[in-house]
Amino acid sequence: MPADLIRSGLLSDVAQYAYAAAVPEGTRLVFLAGSCPLDESGVTVGTRDYLRQAEQCVANLRTVLGELSADITDLVSTRVLVASPDQQDLGAAWHGYRAAIAPHDPPSTLLGVTVLGHDHQLVEIEAVAAIRC
Repeated sequence: MPADLIRSGLLSDVAQYAYAAAVPEGTRLVFLAGSCPLDESGVTVGTRDYLRQAEQCVANLRTVLGELSADITDLVSTRVLVASPDQQDLGAAWHGYRAAIAPHDPPSTLLGVTVLGHDHQLVEIEAVAAIRC
């Protein structure tokens, strides 16, 4: 893995991910657009299922990373967007995301948003990857 995932002994260990990532020189940063829970035909999977949609988003991230000769362990930052004001829904999406990227744990942000772009879309995941040049 090209990045050092950083934890702080001065902050709570409640966070289940690193607080920061340091990318070494000679590494190319790749900014991935929001990954949506769409299948190969463009249909939203997991209608009303936050966990399933998060899993599909990660599967789509894996596909794009593979095209760059990279994988999930090259992620240095993610943002999980969830269309819900309910923390339980955010938790379900977070659980699906975390299970799909385990044991990797890059710095991440979980956000509740009003609406996402596709019909029946509940989850979207943005990411930044660091790939050795």
